[in-house]
This record gives sequence, structure tokens and C-alpha cells, in this order.
Amino acid sequence: MSLPVLSIVAFAIAIIVSCVSQINVGFLAIAFAFIVGVLFGGMRVSEVASGFPAGLFVTLVSVTLFFSQANVNGTLNKLTKSSVKLARGNLGMIPVIFFFLAAGLASIGAGNIATTALLAPVAMMVAGRMGISAFLMTICVCCGANAGALSPVAPTGVIANQQLARIGITGQEWPTFFNNFIAEGFVGLAGYFLLGGYKLFSKQPAAASTDLNDSLLADEGPYNWHQKLTLGLIAALLLSVSVLGNARLKAFLGVTFDFDVAMAAIIAAVIITILGAADEDKAVKGMPWNVILMVCGVTILISILEKKGGMDLFSSLLARFSTPTSVTGVMGFVTGIISVYSSSSGVVLPAFLPTIPKLIKDLGGGDPMAIASSINVGAHLVDVSPLSTLGALCIANAAATEDRKVLFNKLMIWGLSMSVVGAIVCWVFFGLL
Repeated sequence: MSLPVLSIVAFAIAIIVSCVSQINVGFLAIAFAFIVGVLFGGMRVSEVASGFPAGLFVTLVSVTLFFSQANVNGTLNKLTKSSVKLARGNLGMIPVIFFFLAAGLASIGAGNIATTALLAPVAMMVAGRMGISAFLMTICVCCGANAGALSPVAPTGVIANQQLARIGITGQEWPTFFNNFIAEGFVGLAGYFLLGGYKLFSKQPAAASTDLNDSLLADEGPYNWHQKLTLGLIAALLLSVSVLGNARLKAFLGVTFDFDVAMAAIIAAVIITILGAADEDKAVKGMPWNVILMVCGVTILISILEKKGGMDLFSSLLARFSTPTSVTGVMGFVTGIISVYSSSSGVVLPAFLPTIPKLIKDLGGGDPMAIASSINVGAHLVDVSPLSTLGALCIANAAATEDRKVLFNKLMIWGLSMSVVGAIVCWVFFGLL
């Protein structure tokens, strides 16, 4: 068996294992990288280890540490509960508010998984007490969280942008975010109307909901100085990434030093630590280490595929099923199907984004950002399924009166159907338009 084929087989096994087991595929990917690279490819151990994405690791650790601190000291939780008051008793606005609240929290750096973990208990409790469909609320929360997932300061956005930088696509952080936001927003809005969310405007709140705001905020006083400091640092982080991460604005302001999200996030995290504004041990334990290790491990195996010709072969296989016109839809469908059973940020993005240059070459043309956006959107639209962390969190927090088996089945159908919907959305948004 040739090395390109062997590396593809190892990669395929890693993806399959990630779909059918709870094993962290990152460790398996590292083992396969050493087996293929050293035992069969004649590489030195140090050459294989050089594939470790040090820059990506530092960025993910910096960003997730900072927002874990913001979660531990109660800043994000207080922000969540306070936002519920915006509905002012209007049932139709509540799912919409949770969509934008999820999108906002994910966008400022919490990411889609942490945001859903934070919002699901509150959102599903509100749905149960106000007589709102748990299915509808789950769609709004998960689509909102995914809409903000590709922010330049969110973990998934960091992963996507680092992978794009590896293939020479830079300075596209905000287009990457907005493309995903628009697609997720479109599907979330369609789901809201399809599931009758607009009918809630004419429905009176249940009697048990009259004191909902009071009960939610009963133990919530004003923001303390720890939380005010955290909010200020979040604002500074977003401003620095938006302004100092833009080459034109840097030139206009006369800034000469390089600046990125890792630098801003770790400085903010250290400030919080030194001033004692969050429990450092709890924050470190609350970081998504499994995802960080998964992404880094898969990236090491991807580096072996690139060095041994497996990535070229993988790209060629994808090109056989695509044309320059249909490639966005095909990539949206393929990444969606895999993402239903596997990790979007940990497996799908590191696996498919590096294929873009060779894929375009084999097809004889194509828009790199359109294909990248299709991969990002296709992988995330299906993440409402109960097999994903987001869907599972909402089911786990559903009200006691909710039939969880029925909710599971509805979310499973929705998640699987999103692979087809994702293909159509990607083909229309990033192909035709």
C-alpha cells in the first residue's frame, strides 16, 4: 500500500472512530501519525512532532482561559439572566432573544459549546414555565450559538482561521464570521416561523410565568467590580481584535507591532488572575481541554497527510464528486453528514479546510472563501442534533413535563435534515449568490 493511500486509510479510521465512540480522536490521530510517519514513512520522531500546531494551541488556551474566568466569576451568567427581562412578557420575543443572546455570547468569545451549556438551563426552564415548545427553544439557542461560533475570538473561529492561514487565506476573519452568521440566522429564522414561533405573539403567558423575572434575578445583585472588570476586558478584547487586527486600521493609527487574539486574550486573563477577579483553578478546570487536544492531535495527522501525499489524494477524491458550480453544495452536504456523528471543530474543520487549494486546482476553478464558508456552515448546521453536545445539553435541561424521547426524535430528524438543507443553503448562498 502506498504512503498516500495508507495515510488516507489512517485518517478515515480516525474519523470513523470519532463517530462511533467516546475516545478522544486526538490521541488516536497522534498515534496514527507516528505509525504512518515513522514506521512506514521513514520520518524521524521530531519531524512528526513538528506538526504540532503550537500557535493554535497557544491561541486556544489563551481564549478559553479568559472566557472560562468570565464564566467562573459569574459575569456571563448575570448577563444571561438580565437579558431575559428584554422580552417584557412577550412570549414571541423570548425565543428570538435567546437566539441573539446565544449569538452574542458565542461571538464575544464564549464559543458555541460553552454558550449552550450556560444558556440551556435557563432557556429550557423558561420554555417550560411559559408554555413555549422545547423543540423551538432548542433550535433558537443552538442556531444562535452556532451563528456566533466563527467569531475571530471564539474557539471555533480561532480553529477555522488558523487552518485557513495554513493554506494562505488570511485577513478573512470577519467575512468568515459573517458568512456563517447569515446562514445560521437564515435557518434559525426559518425554523422559528416553521415551528410556529410567530404564533406566540398572540398567546398570553402562563400564570406560572408572572414572577419569572423576579425568580430568575432573585439572587442577582448589581454587577460587582470583578464582573465589571471582566466586561471591560471583553470589550477591550473585541476592540483590539477588530481594530488592531486590521492592517488598514493599523496603518491609519500608526501601529507598527503585530497583534492577534492570543496576545489580547492572555493579557486579559493575566489581569484577571493578578487582581483576583476569578478563581484560577476553577477556570483552568473548566477549559475544554478535550477539544483542544482533539484539534491539535488531528492537525498532527493532517500534517502527515500533507507531507506524504495523502491530502492531495483526499482532495482529488472530493473533486470527483464536484464541479466548480456544485462544489459549495457538495462540501456542505459531506461535512454535514460527517459532523452529525463527529466533532465539527475538532475533526471536520481541520480535515476539510486544508483541501481547498488542491480541490480548486482539480476542479479548474472555484472561490476559496465560498468553499471554506460551505465547510464551516455545513459542519455547524447539523449541530442541533441530540448526538451533538449542543442538542444533548438542551435535552438534558428540558423541563420535567417535557417528553425527552419525543424531543430527542425531533432533534434527530432536524439534525439529519440539516445536511440536505445545509447543502442547499451553501449552494445558494456561496455558489449561486
